[in-house]
Amino acid sequence: MILNEDKALKVAEFLLQIKAIKLRPNDPFTWASGFKSPIYCDNRVTLSYPQIRTFIRQGYAEAVIEYFGKPDAIAGVATGGIAQGALVAQELGLPFIYVRSEAKSHGMGNQVEGYFEKGQKVVVIEDLISTGGSSLKAIEALRDAELEVKGLIAIFTYGFDIAHNNFADAECPYITLTNYEVMLTKALATNLISKEDLSSLQDWRKDPSNWKK
Repeated sequence: MILNEDKALKVAEFLLQIKAIKLRPNDPFTWASGFKSPIYCDNRVTLSYPQIRTFIRQGYAEAVIEYFGKPDAIAGVATGGIAQGALVAQELGLPFIYVRSEAKSHGMGNQVEGYFEKGQKVVVIEDLISTGGSSLKAIEALRDAELEVKGLIAIFTYGFDIAHNNFADAECPYITLTNYEVMLTKALATNLISKEDLSSLQDWRKDPSNWKK
């Protein structure tokens, strides 16, 4: 689910404009898994552009209130969701905490960092959803800390079925500011890709493990 179609198109435009999203259907990237991918997404780039950073921060904040109501705190997912989450918490005047990828092996052994109280309601901020694995590990850590997770918001999702199923299994609603299909619409409209490229990019999303084999 996206927040708003017009705003989703604008976010997609920004991501393409600053090359936070790069499309190379004819010269694909190789992911750590070994899969070939026509897209590379690094939403941390948005932090370097004040106008875009502000637009995204406000989009996140609007989504928090509209879909989940004002929570007790905002929780960012390491690492991409930490800066974004802190910005959203500032926008909403809320406490901020963040979730490490794993518990510290020294000191207090925390996985959830920052001050919170058991039973508080939190909305989770992530920058990107691929399969949903790292996001859901963070949600599990928050629940283990006896926090109530209202849902998760990310900037972008590839829209893989596995991600949708994983979030459904975890009973955690999520929304994004934009998504893969909206991004392709904007890329085609601005001549960043051809109709042939569009077909290839759609095929990848349907079956990324077998694309270009």
